[in-house]
Amino acid sequence: MVQFAIRMPQTSGGCPEWTMVELQGVLETRDSSGLPGNRLGDLYFTKGGQPILLIGHHVLHGKVVELEKPFAVLVKEKKKNTEGDISEMDTGVTEGHTEKYSDYLVKAVIKNKLVFKNRPRPIINLPHKK
Repeated sequence: MVQFAIRMPQTSGGCPEWTMVELQGVLETRDSSGLPGNRLGDLYFTKGGQPILLIGHHVLHGKVVELEKPFAVLVKEKKKNTEGDISEMDTGVTEGHTEKYSDYLVKAVIKNKLVFKNRPRPIINLPHKK
């Protein structure tokens, strides 16, 4: 199972909402360079809200599923604490010593996922009749 997140149009509120995409099987690139930084395909939605994913010459039909519990996408920020700058996160700082600590910032919230569980169908171009 392959899972990754995509950005959806931002809703009203402070935190952007992302959507997880779940595919069955394995995704491989032709040159074995891996997926990060490469374009995967095109994602469309029908008027009824059904997602359609086009990857190369294949089409996948999916459905939108609401997650039981939302996920938070966190980014770790490392900071160095000095004696004069003590935050609530630091409980083990002693006088005259500096200690590193981390803050976690919520970058986005994932509430839905797009599930593509069927096998991809090939796209076949039929010749035009004259």
